[in-house]
Amino acid sequence: MNVILTRPRYHSHLITPPLGMGYVCAYMRKNGIATTIIDGLKENIGNNLLAARCARADSVGIFCMSAYLHAVIDLTARLKQLGKIVCIGGPHATVMPRQTLEVTGADYAIVGEGEQSLTELVLALGRGENGSAIAGVLGKGQSTLTARPFFKSLDELPFPAWDQINPRTYPKAPHGGVVRKFPVAPVISTRGCPFSCSFCASPRIWRNTIRFRSAPNVVDEIEMLVRDFSVREIHFEDDNFTLKEEHAVLICEEILRRKLNICWALPNGIRVDAVAPPLLRLMRRAGCYSVAFGIESGSQKILDNIGKKTDLARMRAAITMAARAGLITQAFIIFGLPGETAETIKETMDFVMAAPLHKAQFLLLDVLPGSALWDELGPFDISYFNKRSYQEAGFIPQGLTAEYLAQARSRAFRRFHLRPRQLFTLLRLAKIGQVKTIARRLKDFSMLDFGKG
Repeated sequence: MNVILTRPRYHSHLITPPLGMGYVCAYMRKNGIATTIIDGLKENIGNNLLAARCARADSVGIFCMSAYLHAVIDLTARLKQLGKIVCIGGPHATVMPRQTLEVTGADYAIVGEGEQSLTELVLALGRGENGSAIAGVLGKGQSTLTARPFFKSLDELPFPAWDQINPRTYPKAPHGGVVRKFPVAPVISTRGCPFSCSFCASPRIWRNTIRFRSAPNVVDEIEMLVRDFSVREIHFEDDNFTLKEEHAVLICEEILRRKLNICWALPNGIRVDAVAPPLLRLMRRAGCYSVAFGIESGSQKILDNIGKKTDLARMRAAITMAARAGLITQAFIIFGLPGETAETIKETMDFVMAAPLHKAQFLLLDVLPGSALWDELGPFDISYFNKRSYQEAGFIPQGLTAEYLAQARSRAFRRFHLRPRQLFTLLRLAKIGQVKTIARRLKDFSMLDFGKG
């Protein structure tokens, strides 16, 4: 069978190669299935044209995040009109497989790691079978789902199909906004997270586990990206790159041993209790120049409410250690978490303004399907997914309003970034070719909307 993997265009200021589809494509090709990726987000094409470009496929796999569920619903309807078999995978299908099938009208939901499940399904369909007994696959009208075990060794997976998600063809809209060098390629060295933060869907998706690729396997991929795709910067998109110190150390040492001329960053965030000065200095020598921390809040009460299992002193120490190691430091902040008040927002701003941070991302809480907060704060109907993820409040704490939260975020961006050190960092990294992208980010986050506080 001929398969196309795709994602629709949606409102996003991050347009990066989709690793999930890249891995699935490579695995299917390895098993003899003709597979192509059409990235509607990168191509900037609407669903009408995207569906037409999928017309040659026997079946279409759509990667779905909750943030663009409605775009997936529309695309699925168009594909079904063309008589296509439609399979939906990704985070939303993993945590809400039955709802995904009901609202989209797709034929199958792929739950969990999709490489093997989708491959087995496509091969079964090619034999004229319906695939109902395949682990990790839920078909329309199917009553039970058999869980798919995770891959025991991530090294057995082929590298993503980089020829299909060529980093050189993507716009200058990377994770983190401004970076040191282009082209940028995302890489993951782990899958999963053992922690249980209540705002995050990872505990449900990865079942509180983490698995590690070997350092040679990771650096083999980096070396290939440098050689074959002229990549100059790597972004490790792991949830926990430094969780096991030995893992991070071995990757750094392998990069140094091979004398790779590459810079890299950790824009997805790491835990503050998983760094130490020797490791940070080694990362710097191996080419790391920027690291983000998942701070979430500067209020200990809020941190305790969301099960962060850390404290403000440890956060402050980690940021300071990274800055002293010569790294650009960034914090992720979420306004509107349970228990948020005007006072806790002030505490958060006091914390980030005093910490040696170069960058900060201020977000509004998006209650994610599969997270503990989804179950605690719901129920939510499908209209919830009409809002812009992390840019419109998904929950309003008692005593606050949506308008107040939006104004607080706008004020926070300006108060933090309109300072000499922070402005200099952004201007030093920004590239001429990013003017349009940067302007869009400024608009999205209301940084220049002085009418909002």
